[in-house]
Amino acid sequence: MNPIFRKLQASFILHSRALDQAALLLRASVSVQLIQGPLTFANERQYRTMPTHGIGRYKHLIPKEAPKKKKERLQMKPIKMATDTEYGTLNVKVSGYDMILVEHYSQYIHNLCNRLGVKVAESYALPTKTMEVMVMAEQGTKMYIDAILKTHERIVQLSQLNATLCPIFMEVLLKNQPEGVQLSVKQHTEADYLDRFKARPELAGLMAQINY
Repeated sequence: MNPIFRKLQASFILHSRALDQAALLLRASVSVQLIQGPLTFANERQYRTMPTHGIGRYKHLIPKEAPKKKKERLQMKPIKMATDTEYGTLNVKVSGYDMILVEHYSQYIHNLCNRLGVKVAESYALPTKTMEVMVMAEQGTKMYIDAILKTHERIVQLSQLNATLCPIFMEVLLKNQPEGVQLSVKQHTEADYLDRFKARPELAGLMAQINY
């Protein structure tokens, strides 16, 4: 065989092998790209352009509530007058510096009324009163604050207390009265009703200017 022809045949075989290897590498790269392509595409958010149709919304499922009525201004209840057998509207006032003692004692009075069948019209707290105790130095005229005392008050309002039951009721209250707590019972008046509201002199001044 001609040596030139052999050389040409050998070079052709080498080129064909190189082309086959290149084709294999190209196919491998294409397959890798095809495998990686869907994975990267799956990580993307495809639902951004899709309608949600109310997903995550729940307010339309809750039944509509009726509009809340505006709170009416607290009106004073008519004061019941005393009769031959019953007292009228009475205010049992508990006051003291220790709020816990005052609160517990007023709850005890309320529970006692429930056990004895005494009607409790209302039970409420009065605004806390603050008093500053001033002390003067031994030498000099300057005064400084030594302590601040806060007086807490609770009202248990009774209605139609039986006259025969009243002495026994008061005796039980006095025997169970804790130390440091003051107790008083008086007829309910309009001034007592106004005391339950905190005074606002600046508002009263503005209202007076408007009315003027």
